[in-house]
Amino acid sequence: MPASHAFAPGPASPDVPGWLDLLDVFGDDFVRNPHPWLDLLRASAPVHHDPGTGLWLVSRHRDVRRVLLEPDVFLPDNAQDAVTALPVAALRVLARAGFQLPPALANNGTDSHLGLRGVIARFFGPRRVVTALPVMEHIAGELLQTARARLDADSACDLFSSFAQVLPCRVLMKLLGIEGIELATLIRWSDAALELFWGRPTVPRQIELAGLVGEFHTWLSATVRSGRAAPNSLIGALARHRLPDGERLDPQTATSACFFVFIAGQSTTGQLIATVLRRALAEPGLWPRVAHEPGLAQGWTEEVLRREPPVTTWRRVTAQPVELGGVELPAGAPLLLALMDAGSDPEAFAEPERMCPHRPNARRHLAFGVGSHRCPGASLARTEAAVALRAAARVLPRVRLAAGDTDPPMLGLLSFRAPLRVMVTAQ
Repeated sequence: MPASHAFAPGPASPDVPGWLDLLDVFGDDFVRNPHPWLDLLRASAPVHHDPGTGLWLVSRHRDVRRVLLEPDVFLPDNAQDAVTALPVAALRVLARAGFQLPPALANNGTDSHLGLRGVIARFFGPRRVVTALPVMEHIAGELLQTARARLDADSACDLFSSFAQVLPCRVLMKLLGIEGIELATLIRWSDAALELFWGRPTVPRQIELAGLVGEFHTWLSATVRSGRAAPNSLIGALARHRLPDGERLDPQTATSACFFVFIAGQSTTGQLIATVLRRALAEPGLWPRVAHEPGLAQGWTEEVLRREPPVTTWRRVTAQPVELGGVELPAGAPLLLALMDAGSDPEAFAEPERMCPHRPNARRHLAFGVGSHRCPGASLARTEAAVALRAAARVLPRVRLAAGDTDPPMLGLLSFRAPLRVMVTAQ
């Protein structure tokens, strides 16, 4: 993944508060190498108020796990709020598109959550993933053949834009019965939504992103309301779903559920695949083994999820005054759960800085959350990433990371981090 950077945020022997004052979760130093900062937080200030974001950063595995397992005390209501306040001009753009996202999945703490989650889970559960495995392998093989041809012609190829980003989008469209939209458009819309809600864009950029997100919502809402969705599609299943009071699910909530399912199902999975590939290519001796050694691709994917997950943080808000990690928090305190940091907690994982593909407790990580809001697409994401890694190592056995490409552009949003380029050349 990113090259190692020396951790020198302050003077030679700074006190801990001095170091923490320099923390900027959107800063390039943090985005490129967050682990030294996160290690410091976990060891010295495991529940730390960050004045830059107004959030309480929670970094120990046991504390993050506790928060996720107590949804009545630590509410999910703020999980999808815009990190950077939207200006009036951007809100007007969204309003003209009829944009509204009522609580549906990740931000839903009501009694409707369980049923909605059940509908989504049927499309992403382990049984469905097993039946979709041939589809994943076929699409992966097709994309990699194109990548190999490009590599032969140009001597270099970016496996992010040609493979990692495209594979999950095509698989998702197949699984969910998505039709009538170009692949590149869906990717562009999803990326825009991530940046608008989890980034720190300028006002002009927010207005531009709002236009793309509005287009996404308009298309999705029209698709949901059209009544033409196939009965076996996700939209068809949501149209039949009834809420706890017996009423049919309203179109606005169905649209909201689809909105973030589409984003998580393709954007974050593409980010995971990019990290898995880049870390595997950088690990001495791993690439030739991963193509054929049973279980190695799955084990490597699990370690990347633990150490370098694409979803690095998630938010909660306290429902009442509560003590967490020795800190008294008031009601309404917004929390930022450091899922990445929890995966590097030495209390939970021995030698957490080492990548150990056969680590016995690897799945104890919290990359997909835990409890009632655990990601319903976990099985699909980890399977796609393992398929992608194994297929790439088989089809492209003699590639290496391009020389000089040690610092690729990085996605550095509040809750999402991944390399945006995996440039390879033939050995």
